[in-house]
Amino acid sequence: MNSKDIAELVVGSLDKHKAEDIQIIGIRDLTVIADYFVIATGTSSTQVKALADYVEAELEEKEIKPQRVEGYPSARWILIDYGSVVVHVFFTETREFYNLERLWKDGQHLDLAEFIDVKPE
Repeated sequence: MNSKDIAELVVGSLDKHKAEDIQIIGIRDLTVIADYFVIATGTSSTQVKALADYVEAELEEKEIKPQRVEGYPSARWILIDYGSVVVHVFFTETREFYNLERLWKDGQHLDLAEFIDVKPE
């Protein structure tokens, strides 16, 4: 499975489980650490953990296992590393503080509609 397919699964899971402000940043041309960052927000530590749990469970059903998971104890920022796709699930204030979108502003900020069916508002 290629990195875009993995990113689509991640984004689909986050969207289905009501993550807020999902962003996909293509970083392949900037670094060797991954092809994509997927960033999402949960409104409580419970939701942050649940979103991360859903992503892990749904990808594991497809036999895709993370190389590493960090941040469960505090649930302010959970990082799930799938190699070519790194998932960041943040608590609202933590996301605002670290502002990964600004740090990776030179990355390719991709349209969510490329990864899931976005319903018109």
